[in-house]
Amino acid sequence: MSENFQIPAGTSVLVTGATGFTGSVLVQKLVKGGIKVSVIARPSSKTDHLSNLPIKWYRGHVFDPETVKSACSGVQYVFHIAAAFREARYDDEYYYNVHVKSTQLLAQEVLQNPEFKRFIHISTVGVHGHIENPPANEDSSFNPGDIYQKTKAEADIWIRNFAKERDLSLTVIRPAAIYGPGDRRLLKLFRAVNRGIFPILGYGKCLYHLIHVEDLTNVMMLAAVHPRAEGQVFIAGNSEPIALTEMVRIIADELGSKPRIIRLPVAPFFVIADICESLCRPLGIEPPIYRRRVAFFTKDRAFDTSKLRNILGYRYVFTNEEGLRQTARWYVQQGWIKARVHK
Repeated sequence: MSENFQIPAGTSVLVTGATGFTGSVLVQKLVKGGIKVSVIARPSSKTDHLSNLPIKWYRGHVFDPETVKSACSGVQYVFHIAAAFREARYDDEYYYNVHVKSTQLLAQEVLQNPEFKRFIHISTVGVHGHIENPPANEDSSFNPGDIYQKTKAEADIWIRNFAKERDLSLTVIRPAAIYGPGDRRLLKLFRAVNRGIFPILGYGKCLYHLIHVEDLTNVMMLAAVHPRAEGQVFIAGNSEPIALTEMVRIIADELGSKPRIIRLPVAPFFVIADICESLCRPLGIEPPIYRRRVAFFTKDRAFDTSKLRNILGYRYVFTNEEGLRQTARWYVQQGWIKARVHK
């Protein structure tokens, strides 16, 4: 990240979603830079991993008007990262509240601050849905496929329209798949590679676009202060997508495993997933298999990320291969995966 574009020490910043994977990394970087960090966190959120940091905590829901009003008082930047990430036990209203209502409350509230600088809204490439003719870019049409993507898309559209109407300084960032040390969502993929047999549903390319959490948080901070980021939307992903089979090869090489890739027809798994969701969701439990997980194998996610580099001049810290290898090593260090060879 350019040394010429940094949030000044002593600046007051609010971060939502700070206890999550990406938010935690961002908060630690901000604190290290001498920035005054405030955080909205649910009463149930685990905060032990941030307990040693000088953070001002606001415990409450990000869609609660009183919590938002208190937390926004005097802040100069907002990083709105909070998301209800794809858990089948949540109902549709919860997704709407976390993604849309929270965005509306935060944006309306910061306009009361005369010294407010910029709102950094974290959306997702998921708003574009399946990419029929990859790569897509920031101007590609929206095609959200589930309630998570639909409410993220609604928030993305609303905040951009609101910013134009009310002269709110805004940058929207749509991250690709976020990974790196600390991530648990891709852990099951790494474990599957290490088991020896790796099933792939369907017969497509399964293109996947990654962004390392170090790069994503660097992009967020750069976008907050870079003058050319004003009013812009950026897809935050590595310079190139990666095929699922290539991901398997890299991870397997790092772990010393030799998985056999098996292609299976996808249709029966959609039926099984629908049955599991219909049975588990009313009980408030996470189904062992669900439609989104099956759909992962049928969709191509590939994007043109040149805008990020051309406008902000961003230079990546990690390539796809470097990041995947580093993450695999970290999983081994945590004891979550047992490597078959030691490098």
